[in-house]
Amino acid sequence: MKNVEQILKAKAQHHSVYTIGPDDSVLDALKLLAEKNVGALPVVENDQVVGIVSERDYARKLVLKGRSSPFTKVHEIMSAPVITVEPKQNLEYCMNLMTNRHLRHLPVVDNGELLGLLSIGDLVKETIAEQANLILQLEQYIRGE
Repeated sequence: MKNVEQILKAKAQHHSVYTIGPDDSVLDALKLLAEKNVGALPVVENDQVVGIVSERDYARKLVLKGRSSPFTKVHEIMSAPVITVEPKQNLEYCMNLMTNRHLRHLPVVDNGELLGLLSIGDLVKETIAEQANLILQLEQYIRGE
């Protein structure tokens, strides 16, 4: 089973990690989410992840409460403290954490440094690939190859 570091390496070829500051406006966060076509942004202050802001945070903590995105700061709606994982964590641990905590995104942090962001989609994709590989190996074993 792969660990977080291996998944991030494969993902890094196609994706960058975009971040936002806690004092930026929610409107700026929304623009970045839309421009980069991502569902969440780690909130970084002084090179430390202090929270995460997602489309869910926007919908539940701003829109439903009648607040204004140009005048609301990210820190007012972000999820904090943020739950993170380390590069050596395995896929199963991350899936359990995301399922039990109802998370869709996990920042990956090593010694305080943000290395990447895993989505539930990343983990599902990797799980499917691992299962397909296992099925192939079993079929080859049964055929005596």
